[in-house]
Order: sequence, then C-alpha cells, then structure tokens
Amino acid sequence: MSGMTILIAAIVFWLAAWYANTRLASVRARTPAVANAINLAIPFLFGAALLALWEGFTRGFEVPTVLLPPPSMIWDRIVNSVPVLWADFRQTYLKAVLAGYAMGCGAGFIVAVLVDRSPFLKAGIMPVGNLISALPIIGIAPIMVMWFGFDWPSKAAVVVAMTFFPMLVNTVAGLAAAGHMERDLMRTYASDYWQTLFKLRLPAAMPFIFNALKINSTLALIGAIVAEFFGTPIVGMGFRISAEVGRMNVDMVWAEIFVAALAGSLSYGLIALIERSVTFWHPSNRNRGL
Repeated sequence: MSGMTILIAAIVFWLAAWYANTRLASVRARTPAVANAINLAIPFLFGAALLALWEGFTRGFEVPTVLLPPPSMIWDRIVNSVPVLWADFRQTYLKAVLAGYAMGCGAGFIVAVLVDRSPFLKAGIMPVGNLISALPIIGIAPIMVMWFGFDWPSKAAVVVAMTFFPMLVNTVAGLAAAGHMERDLMRTYASDYWQTLFKLRLPAAMPFIFNALKINSTLALIGAIVAEFFGTPIVGMGFRISAEVGRMNVDMVWAEIFVAALAGSLSYGLIALIERSVTFWHPSNRNRGL
C-alpha cells in the first residue's frame, strides 16, 4: 500500500471517528452503564483517530523516522523489546517512583497534620516547602546522585522532593475546608482535637488529598526519569531515552515514552477510582455517569 493511500485512508478514518464522537457526545444516557460505555468510547475513538492521522502523515509525506517514526514502527519496537522495557520499568517505576512517591506523599501528609496543629510550624515550614518546590529538577538531581549514589535511591530522593510540597499544601487546605457549623457541632459533643480530626476534618480533606495524590502520580514519574539523565546504572527509562537518542534510535525512545505514559495514566486512573469510592459523598461524585 502506497504512502498516499495510507494518508487518504487515515483522513477518512479520522472524519468517521469525528462524526461518531459528535453523535456519541449528544447521546443522553439513561443508565450508568451506557454513560460509562460512552465515556470510554469517545476518548478511545479520539485516540485511535490521532494515531491514524499520525500514521498517515508520516507514511504519506515520507517523514524521516529519525524525526518522527510512525506508530506501527513504534509498536514493532515495543513488541520486540519487551525484556528491555520491563527491566527499565522495574528500575524506574517499581523502585524509584513507588518508593519516592510513598515517602514524599506520606511525609507531606504527616507534616501537614503537624502544621495544622501548630501555627508556629505553619509560619516556618510553608515558606520552606514553597522554596523546595520551586527548585528545578536539573538542579537537585545531580546533588541527589552525589548524596545517594547512582542507583534508584537517588531518584527516589528527587521524587520525594517533588511530591512533598503538593501533598503538604493540599492537605493543609483540606484540613481547613470543614465548615464552622460542623466544627461547632463537634465541640457541642465535647470532641477533642483528634476526634474532630479523624471524624470531621480528615474526611472533609479527602478530595484535596486525592487531588495531591493524582498530581504527584505524574510528577513522580517525570522526576525519576529526568533524574536518571544525571547518573544511573545501565538500566532505567531515563537512561534508555538518553542513550537511544544518542544512537538515533528514535523508535526506542518513543517506546519508552509510551511505557511511561501508560504507567502514569494507569496510576492516575487507579487513584481516581479509589477516590470515587472514598469520597462518594462529595458533590463532584454524586450521580456521576447519569
């Protein structure tokens, strides 16, 4: 099949997907199952149409693969490089990202509770946390490598620095979200600080906490990959991207990008599902899908 034939077929598919999406978006679902099916079908068709256009334009206009390989070439690289991609994923995500994410979010949550308890800490730690969050990754990554070595602990340290402040700020804001009437009601029941915290303020803060968890799920992966550019064993997603760019193996670079995007999207989606079950009472989750 010639390149122009592929391009024409891609444009036709894109127009058909566009028409189908406009029709699906106008459908008024009567059951949650139908609504969920439509909400899944629309982004699926949209993504498939973008991939088709990508394939069509790169094939039709004979774009050099070193600039932009077609999706079919990237998929072939993924299929033929599963062991390498899995080793990189395990080094970067299963070790550095998960460890740094847990420590950064956990530390941010604990410090937020302490800050909420003490006005002195709130005045002292919040500006320092703001300063840490403003530090560029390319500045702190080499320092962490010198402190913690070339293996995954140095990347986890970068992830901790990136995820700590979003969790701190969102949790502090969430703990202040409970209304005065609810707090007065708790006081009439003779509730102490910790009872009010666990029975009222933490449940009210859950949407803010999950917002930080979702933000950090993508920040953590970005931080770990960028940190690997500054020193790592001969394995890892950041190392592979840096090495393969130097070899002009752009299809392998895109394969790593695909794995990173898939891992980040699945992490975000999993946290969003947990959020819906925990904060089912929140107005944003009421009647979702109807």
